[in-house]
Amino acid sequence: MSTHQPPMPQAPAGAPDWQAAPGGSYPGYNSPIPVVRTHLGHALASEWTKIKSVRSTMWTLGVFIVLVVGIGLMAGLAVRGSGDLSGETPLTLGFFGVLIGMMCIITLGVLTTASEYGTGMIRTTMTACPSRGRVLTAKAIVFFAVAFVVTLATVSFVAMVQAAMLEGNGASSPSTEEWLKATVGISFFVALLGLISLLVGSMIRHSAGAITIMIGAVLAPLVIALFMNASSLEKVQKALLEYSIPSQMGVFYDNTLSHSGPSGWDPVWIMLGVTAAAFAGAYALLQNRDV
Repeated sequence: MSTHQPPMPQAPAGAPDWQAAPGGSYPGYNSPIPVVRTHLGHALASEWTKIKSVRSTMWTLGVFIVLVVGIGLMAGLAVRGSGDLSGETPLTLGFFGVLIGMMCIITLGVLTTASEYGTGMIRTTMTACPSRGRVLTAKAIVFFAVAFVVTLATVSFVAMVQAAMLEGNGASSPSTEEWLKATVGISFFVALLGLISLLVGSMIRHSAGAITIMIGAVLAPLVIALFMNASSLEKVQKALLEYSIPSQMGVFYDNTLSHSGPSGWDPVWIMLGVTAAAFAGAYALLQNRDV
């Protein structure tokens, strides 16, 4: 019986050492590129690069700063011209600029997620990081940090300028609690409102639709309440006035439409609960839907 074995197939001439011959098996190959186990830090770096490199971030935050500073200073000048604040703190005047400027934070929050679906960039994002929960968490952390820092710096500047401008015009000296609420408190509230917008954008996946929903959620309860004049709707009207977004923002400035309802730091805790619910909904939809 012949024990002759057929010759082993040879790799094509000029083929690299790792390429297998036809019918053969691949020998071991070690890539010169190190394999790194990815983690949340990589996702955070990616989202930070994206949010700082797109023009929408600079435009929306720029307009936010102009509105908050401009309206705040104009309000201070108007009150200074009248000559008397009747014992109120000058910090209350910062409310008007933040009320209008928050629309910019809402818009940026929506665009942070929804714009990627519009451009198709979300496919690249999910390919680079298949862990969808990690992507959503990274977006939320980066956006919240940016929104909070920018809001805190802007409202703190306006508060200090207004306090200096109106000193001696009958204004009372703000307490430490009032300073914290008018700077840190309102910054947390606005950043959380923007974060909810980001999560709504992730669920809706359409920029215009998500922005419309958020603006409606902010303004509709207050507008509806103003026209509820029937006595049978008094309780509904009161609830809408107390828990509308503008009224809750006014809590930080002692400038609310109702003397009942949330007070102190309650709006922050309420907004945290709503944010947690929105995050759970966005996470569930992201896991169960195609990109």
